[in-house]
Amino acid sequence: MTAVSHHDDAGLPIRLLHDRVLVQLEGNEGERRSTAGIVIPATASMGRRLSWASAVGVGPNVRSIVVGDRVLFDPDDRSEVELHGRGYVMLRERDVHAVAAARVEPDSTGLYL
Repeated sequence: MTAVSHHDDAGLPIRLLHDRVLVQLEGNEGERRSTAGIVIPATASMGRRLSWASAVGVGPNVRSIVVGDRVLFDPDDRSEVELHGRGYVMLRERDVHAVAAARVEPDSTGLYL
């Protein structure tokens, strides 16, 4: 059996172990804008809000996530790490709630037949 090539940690100064996923947060975790354009400050109290991030490295036992996937996770259950001056979040695969689906092609019907 050959090694799976989706565990490509090229460029990372670390080698991830077990079921670990290294992600980089998308956007700013501070204030946000609603769809209507209203600014929501970072201190606003709301229910638990999940965050999106991009997977930049995965361990050898990760089965459902590949480098480049957008993942959804709970920002309260995270461990932060700094590598080469950039901030990342280290997660276990089980802490990832979802992986973003690929978009439907522009000229397709969007139906699964």
